[in-house]
Amino acid sequence: MLQGMTAVSVFGAYVAGRSCTSGPAREIRSPYDGRVVAVVHEAGDAEIDEALSAAARAVTQTRALSSQERAIICAEVGRQVAACRDDLARSICDEAGKPIQDAQAEVDRALFCFELAAAEASRSAAEGELLPMDLRPAGRSRIGLVRRVPVGAVAAISPFNFPLNLAVHKVAPALACGCPIVLKPASQTPTPVLRLAAMIAQTSWPKAALSVLPAGRAAADRLVTDDRCGLLSFTGSAVVGWDMKARAGRKRVVLELGGNAAVLIDDSIQREDLDAIVEKLVYGAFSYAGQKCISVQRIYVVTGSDSGLFEEFQRRFVAATAAARCGDPRDPEVLVGPMIDAQNAQRIEGWVEQALHAGAVALYRGGRQGNVVAPTVLSRVSRDAAVCCEEAFGPVCVVEQVPSFSAGIAAINDSRFGLQAAVFTRDLGHSLRAFDELIVGAVILNDAPSFRMDHMPYGGVKDSGLGREGIRCAIADMTEPRLLVASALLDR
Repeated sequence: MLQGMTAVSVFGAYVAGRSCTSGPAREIRSPYDGRVVAVVHEAGDAEIDEALSAAARAVTQTRALSSQERAIICAEVGRQVAACRDDLARSICDEAGKPIQDAQAEVDRALFCFELAAAEASRSAAEGELLPMDLRPAGRSRIGLVRRVPVGAVAAISPFNFPLNLAVHKVAPALACGCPIVLKPASQTPTPVLRLAAMIAQTSWPKAALSVLPAGRAAADRLVTDDRCGLLSFTGSAVVGWDMKARAGRKRVVLELGGNAAVLIDDSIQREDLDAIVEKLVYGAFSYAGQKCISVQRIYVVTGSDSGLFEEFQRRFVAATAAARCGDPRDPEVLVGPMIDAQNAQRIEGWVEQALHAGAVALYRGGRQGNVVAPTVLSRVSRDAAVCCEEAFGPVCVVEQVPSFSAGIAAINDSRFGLQAAVFTRDLGHSLRAFDELIVGAVILNDAPSFRMDHMPYGGVKDSGLGREGIRCAIADMTEPRLLVASALLDR
């Protein structure tokens, strides 16, 4: 324990069933006020190797668990998550700076994920395929049986912004299908998943089949390249993710990467719709300081048949943005808490300044106090400005007008990202056209692109990733088909 830290919880790395405190201790500080909220002992090379070796050995144990046993384990973890809801939410709030109501919602989503995983573990008992083999004479008197089997140990790397739920999107499906898992949480937010590991340790899940390794980038590199893992699941930035894929060797790779989510407001929208739309989009753009990969970053308003729609939307959106409360994430009225660190707060300020110097107009710009950056709304932004073409991951939103629905579709697609996009329209034809033409992983109709339910096949195209998350999709990635061809013992 560090000097003067007697009132702060201390966590060891969780290595194959044991808490390991032999590594260096590191203080975890609140991004809001800098206070120490936890102390964590990091894993070193020896602990990482122990975790990977244990996971590889545990494959036979986890594969031997019945569907019923795996379902019971997932359900029990879910019950423990529910019982510890307040403690988990506080740790998310303190470490990530996530407003407390959003932190509580994250814990509720994690519980839902384990409920889904329990259901999927039970459903998998009935899954399989009877494959006819008599399509040609050589296949007479034979049948094919197909079932899915675990790929082996899973290497998982999760980000800071949803420190519990995005880790659970890797852990819960691994438990449901019988894969050992070694997870590296984000350095800024390790304790929610360390708390989760302690809960899983109280179930019948094999101790060797789970490790949670707070550590630096070297640990991530080991998980990426080590052949003892059959799958790498990474959530984070596009640059890091694609580099990992290039170095991952023969293992499967699932990447849930960044975005710059766009919204198209069609001119079929009525004025009386605008207040509801603005409420959704202000929350989608600025909640949690925009630190979500599907935060609203670009809004395009069609002005074809209603020349005043853009001005009216702009007026209401700016007024609602100015009313958003910023500050202490423990305050239940706060929408915009701190950014994760000073470096990112300074980056957002710099990107806004660059856009303004290039000719953009600030419709609204709040100030900055410490790591708390109040929202900014920009217009007339160059398409190659960072706030428009990169992932902002901060409280900034671009609002532009477009002359037609077609121009709006083209503007959304003019991006190297393709995670989720939203369309507000009363026109069924435009709804179907958006679904057909938008190059994204999901189209959200009449809601913000930040909408997500945890059973959705979630993921993107282009630089936004590879594969899909969501419990059922993750289980498919963590398993592979195995075929048995059965024939009569003796030909007659």
